[in-house]
Amino acid sequence: MAGIDFLRELQAGQLPRPPINHAIDFSLDEVEPGRAVFSLTPGEEHYNPIGSVHGGIFATLLDSAAGCAVQTTLPQGMAYTSLDLTVKFLRRITVETGTVRAVGTVVNKGRQTALAQAQLVDTKDRLLAHATSSCLLFPVPPPQG
Repeated sequence: MAGIDFLRELQAGQLPRPPINHAIDFSLDEVEPGRAVFSLTPGEEHYNPIGSVHGGIFATLLDSAAGCAVQTTLPQGMAYTSLDLTVKFLRRITVETGTVRAVGTVVNKGRQTALAQAQLVDTKDRLLAHATSSCLLFPVPPPQG
């Protein structure tokens, strides 16, 4: 199926949640062409040794939002993988921050690569982190047999 249809079925619970959700309980909240939004309510289980949410949690949310924004633009038979992810951490996140949202959008899409960005914001729309991601686009081989 097309990328946006796959994500909409995932969002609706018609497909099982990906394995990463066993480690980090975040949600796919919005899907539209060129845009994907994930959310997470941070807990102490996300903390690093200095008492705030680990940067890897930030990066996971931002990578997911940027990558899935690209996925919304892909036709059936095409897939993507992240080539790089550049993250800028702007504010500390703790349990007091409350729910955060990663909003991913496509900046440019070509035949073989796509550029996306994502912003991590709090409930007051304050920017917590920003990321850019380059994605490689490739055809998925048809199933054998």
